[in-house]
Order: sequence, then structure tokens, then C-alpha cells
Amino acid sequence: MKIFKLIFKNAMRRRLRTFLTILGLALAVMAFGLIRTLVDAWYAGARIAPPDRLVTRNAVSFTFTLPLAYEEQIQKIEGVKSVTYAAWFGGIYIDPKNFFANFAVDPATYMEMYSEFIVQPDEMKTFLDDRKGAIVGRRLADRFGWKVGDDVPLIGTIYPGNWNFTIRGIYTGRDKDTDETAFLFRFDYLDEVMKETMPGRAGQVGWFGVRITDPNQAAEVSAAIDSRFKNSWAETKTETEKEFALGFIQMADVLIAGLRVISYLIIGVILLVLVNTMVMTARERISENAFLRVLGFRNFHLIGLILGESLAIAGIGGVVGIGLLAMASRLVGRALSIYFPGYQVGVETYVIVVAAAFVVGCLAAIFPIQRALSIRIVDGLRVVD
Repeated sequence: MKIFKLIFKNAMRRRLRTFLTILGLALAVMAFGLIRTLVDAWYAGARIAPPDRLVTRNAVSFTFTLPLAYEEQIQKIEGVKSVTYAAWFGGIYIDPKNFFANFAVDPATYMEMYSEFIVQPDEMKTFLDDRKGAIVGRRLADRFGWKVGDDVPLIGTIYPGNWNFTIRGIYTGRDKDTDETAFLFRFDYLDEVMKETMPGRAGQVGWFGVRITDPNQAAEVSAAIDSRFKNSWAETKTETEKEFALGFIQMADVLIAGLRVISYLIIGVILLVLVNTMVMTARERISENAFLRVLGFRNFHLIGLILGESLAIAGIGGVVGIGLLAMASRLVGRALSIYFPGYQVGVETYVIVVAAAFVVGCLAAIFPIQRALSIRIVDGLRVVD
């Protein structure tokens, strides 16, 4: 117990410097955790994608459409269990800044396939009965203060015109990473209007969702679907839902790589901050360490004192940083919930932070230990602090 008391007193000998070091470590730990969590949230959609769901889109680009008639042909392919379809609507609510995903979907088959969207049975029935009905996610409803029965106007961009919908249900996510920010309405309503105003756009969907009977046959079923429409005017590309999600993430590869680099640089900053403190401490205690050796302190005693002090400062900084991270992540999560519904610090991030604090504490003590053990006692006693 006396050794721990001595370590604590050594650490608190220069209280302002120790406090600033701990504060620097804590802020760096918080920044590292926030950035790492942001990168993890970016991959949340791909992480939770079930292996038995495929996505069939236009082979040229996601922005190109596919004929609705493909649904029946896909359904006939061996290994396909069910098929649904959807189209990106791209509507604007009042102001372009109010961005949120809005899709036209086949209500019955879409909600059955994407069972992670939980809707009350009575609300689902009302939605199926109302041609202009819509279902919205809980986070989206909370964002704009919408409730069931409210009318929501959208300004069409891809599909021009003023569109009016009535909210008939609010869905919640089955899992914590489920997106609760989407606006879903009936495709048949969109298609009927297109037949009257833009016949060339009627009968066209953005993509097909395909559920297969055996996830292990995903590659074979995907190849069979694409082979069915090969050399047609609208060839397809079919991939697992996870691969489809990762395709969007890859568009931001440079940004994600940059965030990863920054997070590793922050670990370097943590090390430099603590090393600077420990180096100054070593310089101040040259004569003191020499005197301790005169009194009979052995090398392992000095190693324990110096390493213990370094680990104590790193540990306190890490604990304070974890506390700041827990508080800051809630605020950041709320601010980014519309874009990253899965923003939540994971246990793995906390483990990495603790491990990093321990490693940094050990590394920062190397030079002071080497200095304390290498200097001769006579030379050390000559140094005047």
C-alpha cells in the first residue's frame, strides 16, 4: 500500500501539469471514441443485413430503372422465395435541407420482407386501404412532430409535381441499428399518376428485393437472375443486401480512410502528451532517483515507481475520457440520428480505449526508466534541481 501512496504523491507533485496532462488524454480519448463510433455507424446497415436477402438493380447504375414486369420472372427462378420492389422518390419536404429517404414501395410484400420494420396491425390495415397513405419511421416522425393522420406534402424532383400523403402508421425498428428515418408510400399511387402524366415512366421500379430459400446459394441465385435478363435493354446486377450497402459506403472510401487515419493519429497524440510529462518528470528527479538508489532501492523499485506513475496518469485520463465519451456520444448520436441511426459507442470501442491507455502508459515510461537506470549514482547526486 505504501508504494501506491508514493506513486500517487509523485503524480500529484506537479498538480497543474498532471491535471493538464489528464485533461489532454481525456479529450483525445473522447475524440478517438467518437470518430471510431462514426466509422462503425457507417457500416451499421451492412452489418445487420440478413444473408437471405438480395437486391436486384440496373446493371448500369442504381439511378437507372427496371421494368416492373421483371418481378414475375424473378419469382420463377429456382431458389427465390419472395420478391418485392421499390423506387427512390426523392421528394422534398418544404425545404431541401429537410432531407430524408422516401420510397414508393409495394406495401404488402415490402413490409413482409423487411420485417425489421414493426408496424401496428391496425395502422398497417389503414395504410393498405388508403391509396395516398404513408408509413414513416419513429425518428423521422419525432424530428418533424408528425403523428398518425397528419398530411405531409412532398415536392417531387425525380417525379415532378406536388404530392400529398397522409401518415397512416409509424414504424419502429426491431433492432437498435434499424433505420427509423424512412418515408414509405404506395407504389401503385405513384404508378397511376405516372400513367396519366408521364407514360414513359410508368411500370418502372428502382430495384427488386429478393428473399432466397438458402443463403448459401446467394451467388448461384444472383447469377441465375442476371443471366435471365442478359442482353435485354435493362440488364441487371444482383448482389446480397450487405454487398449492396457496402457499394454505397465505398463511395465515401476516401472520407472513411481519412477518419481512420485521424483516429490513429489521436492515439499518437495521447502518447506524445504523456511522454512529454514523463520526460519532464524524469529530468526533475535525476538526483532524487540517485538518492533512492543510495538508500537501497533496486532497479525494479524505480521501474515500479516510474511505470506506476505513468500508468496512473494514463488510467485516470482514460477513465475521464470514457466518461466524456459516454456523454458526448449521446449528444452526437441525437444530432446525427437522421443519417446514422446506429450511432452508439460499442463495447469494443471501450475495450480499445482501455487497452490504448495501458499501452500508452507503458510506452511513455520507457525513456524515464532508461534514464533513471543508466545514470551513475555519483553523476545523479551532482545534479541540482
